[in-house]
Amino acid sequence: MITFLIIFTLLIGFYMLWNMGANDVANSMGTSIGSGAISMRQALVIAACLEFAGAFLLGSNVSETIQNGIINPLAFEQEPMVLVLGMLSALLATAIWLQIATICKWPVSTTHAIVGAVIGFGAVVSGVSTVKWHVVGTIAMSWVLSPSLSALVSYLLFAFIQKRVLHAYNPLLATKKIAPILVFFVLLTFVISTFADGLENFNFYPSLPIVITMGLLVGLIGYVICHFACEKVNADAKLNPVIAAKQEQQLYNLNKVTKHLVRTKLASSGKLKTQIDEALALVNGITEEVRDKTKWESHISADYAAVEKIFGFLQILSACFVAFAHGANDVANAIGPVSAILEILKNPENISKLAAKIDIPVWLLLFGGTSIVIGLMTYGWRVIETIGSKITMLTPTRGFSAEFGASVTILIASKLGLPISTTHAIVGAVLGIGLARGISALNFRLMRDIFLSWVITIPSAAIGSILLFYLLKLFFI
Repeated sequence: MITFLIIFTLLIGFYMLWNMGANDVANSMGTSIGSGAISMRQALVIAACLEFAGAFLLGSNVSETIQNGIINPLAFEQEPMVLVLGMLSALLATAIWLQIATICKWPVSTTHAIVGAVIGFGAVVSGVSTVKWHVVGTIAMSWVLSPSLSALVSYLLFAFIQKRVLHAYNPLLATKKIAPILVFFVLLTFVISTFADGLENFNFYPSLPIVITMGLLVGLIGYVICHFACEKVNADAKLNPVIAAKQEQQLYNLNKVTKHLVRTKLASSGKLKTQIDEALALVNGITEEVRDKTKWESHISADYAAVEKIFGFLQILSACFVAFAHGANDVANAIGPVSAILEILKNPENISKLAAKIDIPVWLLLFGGTSIVIGLMTYGWRVIETIGSKITMLTPTRGFSAEFGASVTILIASKLGLPISTTHAIVGAVLGIGLARGISALNFRLMRDIFLSWVITIPSAAIGSILLFYLLKLFFI
């Protein structure tokens, strides 16, 4: 029975992590893939390495919150199997909701879902007093703050890039000056946020001056490398891929119009034929204007193509940052309950340990990272499409701004032990970029659908968790 439950727990854990990869990791990688900075294969490599690193180095803070910060494990001390089935039902309900959302291409919050599921079974099974509502209130506040803060940071960063780079007299020269500075601050932020409170798994607790010195040193190395790399980038006299794709579509459509008008002319006579001749002359004139514009823009867009090329490299760096931040925060959503279940199944008396903290084994972190990457690889394309292109059009400059704003927000939350939503942070950041471009750049119909999916996530996961708990109870108790 115990062996079966262990296998069953790992299978449900894999199913949850697979869906997390398909939905949540797709959120974090979607901006990079959508802007064209990285390919799907590169995203998988980054996710595999950095998700695991983030979970291993910083994931314990959030795991503790999921294990014992939402409900009191001691309330189940007399019936440890009830807590096991409750955690299993929470995992399964979250996984099912994530799969529904992924099918619908909704970038929903795994954090929302798992917290709602744990609250659902905890409140119904052992009473609302079991739920630590003050902790839930803090978490709920972070759900509002995370998209707001990441939107603000991304908005300000992209507005700065617009002013100092994209609207500069010489955009490429401005980029070569600013890009190394941005790399410096990205690496400085990364190092300080990672080591500020130490690395518990390595028993490494450096002082703040040492952490700042490490950050400055790593940032300076990145600055020097980026400076010399940027000097080698020159503007090629070719059309920006975004402009080229747009004008290629325009020419294609104009040629189709011309063909249809010629066919209609052949079957016409009299006044109608004369009118079609006039229309053909107008369409041919527009076609020549678009061709001339393409030739002219091939020169003025060369600098911008080089700018986006540099920011494409910067976005690979920020994609690593986001993947690390996601691993630090969101992998714990699945690993926390799984480790708690396995600890109780090993020895029911271990339920008292959950009230304090249990160490998560390295193999379980590796299991989590591997399962997530499989989910991203096999089904993540659906949500990547939503995040990467449908909310607002992304380029490397925009994608870099969005990822940096989101990752800073996520890592701050991880250090505070708050299981915030990576989804909310990423969507908030993309929203901030859209606002910086002008409100008309946003897809409000899609934003409405996303916000509605966020609203129904908690009650859906909670109800699903309750129903699944009573179903599992029929089989195991």
